[in-house]
Amino acid sequence: MSARPARAARLVAAAVGRGMDVRRWRVVLRLQARQGWRRVRDAFVPILTASLAAGLAYLVSGSLLGHQLPLFAAVAAWVCLGFHPDRQLRRVAEMGAGVTLGVGLGEVFAILFGSGPVQIFGVLLLSALTARFLDRGQLFTTQAGVQSIVVVAMPAAMFTDGAVGRWSDALVGAALALLVTALLPGDVVRRPRRMGQAVLSELATMLGTLARGLRSGDPQLAADALAQGRGSQGGLDAWVTAVRSAREVVQVNPALRAERATIAELGRVSTLADRAMRNARVVCRRAVVAIEEDGPSPDIADQVETITVALNSLAAAIGSGDPPEHARATLVRVSGELVPVLHASEGWRKQTLVSLLRSLVVDSLQMTGMSRGQAMGQLPEGDSAPADG
Repeated sequence: MSARPARAARLVAAAVGRGMDVRRWRVVLRLQARQGWRRVRDAFVPILTASLAAGLAYLVSGSLLGHQLPLFAAVAAWVCLGFHPDRQLRRVAEMGAGVTLGVGLGEVFAILFGSGPVQIFGVLLLSALTARFLDRGQLFTTQAGVQSIVVVAMPAAMFTDGAVGRWSDALVGAALALLVTALLPGDVVRRPRRMGQAVLSELATMLGTLARGLRSGDPQLAADALAQGRGSQGGLDAWVTAVRSAREVVQVNPALRAERATIAELGRVSTLADRAMRNARVVCRRAVVAIEEDGPSPDIADQVETITVALNSLAAAIGSGDPPEHARATLVRVSGELVPVLHASEGWRKQTLVSLLRSLVVDSLQMTGMSRGQAMGQLPEGDSAPADG
């Protein structure tokens, strides 16, 4: 292997996480910081409401029931609500039932048999089997087992609220969590839209970095773009999960029937975005070698920048729910410029890049609402997009 292909191979390996250098770590850490702040933003209100509910549950059990240490009221409220924005009434009820069942069985078991390793074994066996008999939910069984262990393992001297004190605390916390979920239902559309906007913005950022590398002839920038694409997969997976969760909610909630078409469309777009991201990573891999071997390519960089503009516009449209007319028009315009044979003088590597960009544009056009046939029809005749990478 010659020196330049070997260097390109090292850059690609570093970009996909094998022996990353300091430069690539900086790229990945900046990406992780952006995603981390998005997670904080998405979780702030759910955590705020769960924290308030836990404090209120502690107050209610302490003031109304007269319990001196209503620990399980706060625990049950937090466990049921958690930090997740997609709070489903059935899921919260399942968690609350599991907590109260586990605490109740633990109370009875501790009164009858005391505490110790044998008792831990016995109460977990009893609570888990009872939960499996009562409900098929995994969360129900898990919480029943965990809470029964906690109750039996904690010293009885810590609690002076009677035989069912901890159980009644758990019941208060679970009931309050259900009330919060019912009174403060989440927006099943807004969060998937916001996550989709973030994912497509990351894809646009990745292609913007690639365009700078193609324009300047810097393979390091192309490798940076590949690292960005690899680091964005977690956000994409989270978006797919959020859309799936929203689809489950609108299917069982008659009040959200009007949102079913929107959620179905977001599901279609998230699938296409995953395909586009994979194709974009293939483009970046090939670009590292193409730049190493054949130098800069300003004309291809122009086309990549146009795709970047279109994806930023599409991201904004997804986030707001507006028609992606500007994104579609921009993609249609650039699709007519993606003719591999026009780059024959630059070498077969650059022609391959253009062919791969055609596939990416087809995916992007489909995200604007076109069918695959309509999207393919925007490409110049005589050329066809390659299979999805």
